[in-house]
Amino acid sequence: MSRRSRPLEAQCREYEGGVLVGDLCEDLCVGEKLLYQRCLYFERGKKVLQADWRGRPIILKSKEEAFSSFQPLVLLEDAADEGGQDFPEAELLLLVAGEVKNALGLELSGGSLGPLWPGRRGPRWRGQLASLWSLLQQEEFVLFSLLQDLSRHALPVLGSCGHFYAVEYLAAGSPRHRALFPLDGATGAPRGGRGQAKAISDMALSFLDMVSHFEDDFSHRLHLCDVKPENFAIRSDFTVVAIDVDMAFFEPKMREILEQNCTGDEDCNFFDCFSKCDLRINKCGAERVNSNLQVICDKIFRHWFSSSLWSSALSFPLQRQLREAVQECADPLRTARSPRRAAPDVFWKLRRLLRATQRELQEAEK
Repeated sequence: MSRRSRPLEAQCREYEGGVLVGDLCEDLCVGEKLLYQRCLYFERGKKVLQADWRGRPIILKSKEEAFSSFQPLVLLEDAADEGGQDFPEAELLLLVAGEVKNALGLELSGGSLGPLWPGRRGPRWRGQLASLWSLLQQEEFVLFSLLQDLSRHALPVLGSCGHFYAVEYLAAGSPRHRALFPLDGATGAPRGGRGQAKAISDMALSFLDMVSHFEDDFSHRLHLCDVKPENFAIRSDFTVVAIDVDMAFFEPKMREILEQNCTGDEDCNFFDCFSKCDLRINKCGAERVNSNLQVICDKIFRHWFSSSLWSSALSFPLQRQLREAVQECADPLRTARSPRRAAPDVFWKLRRLLRATQRELQEAEK
């Protein structure tokens, strides 16, 4: 018996009618190798389903429940022939590049659009383009696709069917977990105080690696504007992965979002991304005045390094240094005035202390 949710039932009807396609549609609608498990989130603007794909847990995501909720591709509406074989490739490239610019604020050349290109023209080319167009209207899909193979701190896109796309399932963090993230699935699941301290230091170093990666390794800085445990997960080797990037923006889009009218600094706060109000012109500055590092220190590291998690696992002097470094990092009064100069110093201090933590814990095991 088929195991599909209501939106996936509609998905399969439209697949069978040739309206939409995708590399997961056959497994979902014909082979029954992609099986719906449960609904994780189904509010306006986000639909998140857990499924099993050939024995592997995955997540299916879409902004909308219905395929028809997305704006159609004008080229398809205007096409005279049913297969749409006469679309000039150059025109299609321009349209795809335009959607990427609209979603992420990035201007990409045709050669950089590989992960978003619909592939070879075939008998279902019309459905391919319609499906691609629905996916391009979802900023998170576009971001994950462009980061594919470029970042170990972002989820890879595993495939799609129509407007639903699949990503790897990883257990999200939660304030309910003492260490914020479930550690039982990690390699050599930590036991006791020292084991947990080792896991936290590994995760903290991975967060720092992610901060550096998002700051320096792309053509534009990637800003995280909604930092909370629920938006991250850890792999079995304690690598931190951003699993929800609805509020992640490259620098051009970030500047566009921040540059709004204001009467005070509080009007210039966009979730975790802050700007300052220029009262001479009543406009927020386009440059963010806090940083990813500062927010991660405030919302993740404070929990780890200002609590009793370390009690007997680490020497008191090192505990104190870590706590003070995290407070220095998270304090907006200290870093907001000159984030580009202050943040690197705190970054390297935290990294050095976390490395020292790992060495001390290893020595204690001998």
